[in-house]
Amino acid sequence: MKVIIAAVGLRTLSSSFEALAETYRKRAGVYAEVEAAVFRSSEAFFDSIEKQKSRMGTVLVLLDGQGKQFSSEELARWLRRMRDQGQQRIVFAIGPADGWSESERARATLLLSLGPMTLPHELARVVLSEQVYRAFTILAGHPYHAGH
Repeated sequence: MKVIIAAVGLRTLSSSFEALAETYRKRAGVYAEVEAAVFRSSEAFFDSIEKQKSRMGTVLVLLDGQGKQFSSEELARWLRRMRDQGQQRIVFAIGPADGWSESERARATLLLSLGPMTLPHELARVVLSEQVYRAFTILAGHPYHAGH
């Protein structure tokens, strides 16, 4: 399984935030291929999605304030279902500053919310990267999640 954590419209990358997000992506790499991608616009992002070839297609998860909120355990169960169904590629995408359009939301497999608070792109990438790592550790029975 390959997991891509994408951001649309991210103007700058703070080295400290990016280093932290990369730490979690590398840790998650023990369980799945995890990479980051940044796109200047929604159009560039969706063009990239259209070009990605996968036997099962791409599972597209758009982060959206109106999306479903998962606990860490629920995210892990969702990832397990995707993996067990044979999904090869999951893209989590943090949208542009003005949010996703209705037509863009309609293209998503899942709309996911990190919570009711608005987060800057860079912080959302860190939180999402950590939660993907945490979900994989939950599935593996790794002690990282215990007591946190």
